[in-house]
Amino acid sequence: MYQCVWERGRPARISSLFSFGPTRAGRPRSQVLGVLFLLSAVVPRVGAQDRHPEPLKRIDINATLQSQSQQTPTVLGRRSITLDDAVQIFLQRNLQLLAARYDIDTADAEKITARLRPNPSFSFASSDLPLNFSGPVIKEQTYDYGIAQTFELGGKRGKRIDSANANADVARGQFEMAVWQLTNDLKRKFYNVLLTNSLFKLAQENQKTFDEIIKHTAELVQSGEISGLDLKRLEVEKLKFDTDVANSQRDYEVALRDLRVTLGGDYRAMEVDPLGTLDYQPYDFSLADLRDKSLAARPDLKVAKLSEKAADSSIRLQNAQRIPDLTLGAGIEQVPSATNSLFFSVGIDLPIHDRNQGERAKALIEKQKAQNQQQLLTNQVLSDVDKALVAFDLQKRRVELYRTGVLSKVDDIQNLTEVALKAGESSTLDLLDAIRTRRDTLASYYQTLFDYEMSLLDLELATATPLQK
Repeated sequence: MYQCVWERGRPARISSLFSFGPTRAGRPRSQVLGVLFLLSAVVPRVGAQDRHPEPLKRIDINATLQSQSQQTPTVLGRRSITLDDAVQIFLQRNLQLLAARYDIDTADAEKITARLRPNPSFSFASSDLPLNFSGPVIKEQTYDYGIAQTFELGGKRGKRIDSANANADVARGQFEMAVWQLTNDLKRKFYNVLLTNSLFKLAQENQKTFDEIIKHTAELVQSGEISGLDLKRLEVEKLKFDTDVANSQRDYEVALRDLRVTLGGDYRAMEVDPLGTLDYQPYDFSLADLRDKSLAARPDLKVAKLSEKAADSSIRLQNAQRIPDLTLGAGIEQVPSATNSLFFSVGIDLPIHDRNQGERAKALIEKQKAQNQQQLLTNQVLSDVDKALVAFDLQKRRVELYRTGVLSKVDDIQNLTEVALKAGESSTLDLLDAIRTRRDTLASYYQTLFDYEMSLLDLELATATPLQK
């Protein structure tokens, strides 16, 4: 900084000194400090809106979870929930969403920082100190008291606030993206529970039917109508049906606990039973309509657009940073047995070497990066919708193939075989083969319904729009 310095009746000094007439020698220091206090009024005070900024609330995960538990009562017993219930519980309790919200709080804290102005500075100096303290002190010391304030030029504060607001918008967009992705994942896990539950019930039904067959066969063996070989074959085959039940139950319990973890909150209290079945509901979609919805609703594309706006705000801020700030100061020089003086100083950096070149270049690169990301995501969105719609149409055709009469036919085959066995016109092995055929067909049908729901969720993920009625 360069300062112009004048003083009446004294050589030029580093700080500018303005004498306002003689003062009484040896003026008490308390009076000098009082005058300095009055001089501090020269420095403009910070705006009233910044004198008492809103305090940032301390983030406490335990308090947050406690408040969430108060909003949603803790599940003490088993509770039956629908898909909509699961989504509501998830939005209130999921810990990943709670963690994602902290990024918004951090961005809001940056907005508080952006509104702050530079603090004033106070200085104190003493001169005419002797080098040799062993001899007599000839001169009395001179004391300087000063206060200075830096003024930001080029609209830095306003541009800093705009940049902080833009970054906060990006944080909120990223949170919406997390909600969009995690909610879709929750629905997949919910449907996985419905699938495993359907397969478990099917295995139990087959086991019950097979137990009745073994009981009927044992009665025939005791009556001497058939040999015991068929009964032994059935007893060996029973292990496969029992194993099928155990495996199906395992898959169901694992899927149910995976859903409980995803719902969030207290895992030990999250005893839920998902309600619903894998029913088929046909949908017809237009590719052009889905593309329009995806381009308007995809959160990741919104974040890319917000990032470009944030980059523009950063460019304006970094361009303003190259403008040097102005520092104004005022103070008092206390000279014992002489004239006390007021002094004023003006300081400004000379932007000769550092003109914020690096940060300005980085801001321009960030904008180019955001524009490139936006183009990339636009192509990705259109591709996601196209692939998801093709997969959905194929899954829809697979479901309709099963619903053309195959399901009723396998039921008829098993029922007729049971009747024929009781009439003595069929063997137990024929009935066993009919049971296996029905089990495999129904299991494949349930899996096809599940794949159909997954393809519908893929469409919802690609468009970021609820498509189920």
